[in-house]
Amino acid sequence: MGGIRDGEVTLAFDPADRVEAGVTFIGRIRTPWSKGHGPKNLIQARETGQGATIELAPAYIPCLEGLEDGTPVVLLYWMDKAARNIAVQNPHHTDGTRGTFALRSPARPNPIAMAVVILQGIDRDTGLLTIDAIDCYDNTPLLDIKPWKASIDIPPGWCPDA
Repeated sequence: MGGIRDGEVTLAFDPADRVEAGVTFIGRIRTPWSKGHGPKNLIQARETGQGATIELAPAYIPCLEGLEDGTPVVLLYWMDKAARNIAVQNPHHTDGTRGTFALRSPARPNPIAMAVVILQGIDRDTGLLTIDAIDCYDNTPLLDIKPWKASIDIPPGWCPDA
């Protein structure tokens, strides 16, 4: 876990010690990234031109039915190397501190990250999926895959270029 920066505030407890529900990892995300050697966000990941793969656990291969190459999907993944007890953060890209819920930082009580990616290939025999890009470390646990739908996922009246 990273060190605490000036102005940051930690919780008085570790959220990992207050488990109230369980999750099942459905696979692993395989990337070229490791701590200190990777993009800071999905935009930077796409700029590298390096894609990634998902190794879906065999039991979940039937869940791919209806997904097609070229479609956007939402990936939910568990940032297992992130701190969980930082309540107020001082990121380098801001002019001051921010509460964790005002940031996309992986450091959060439940280190769940989200990315909208493009499915570039689906091997329905092996459960290997190729995607255009992602910003997580190699071997990151995957929680879920959901179809992205503009009619559902863009709030009414919201300008997507804003």
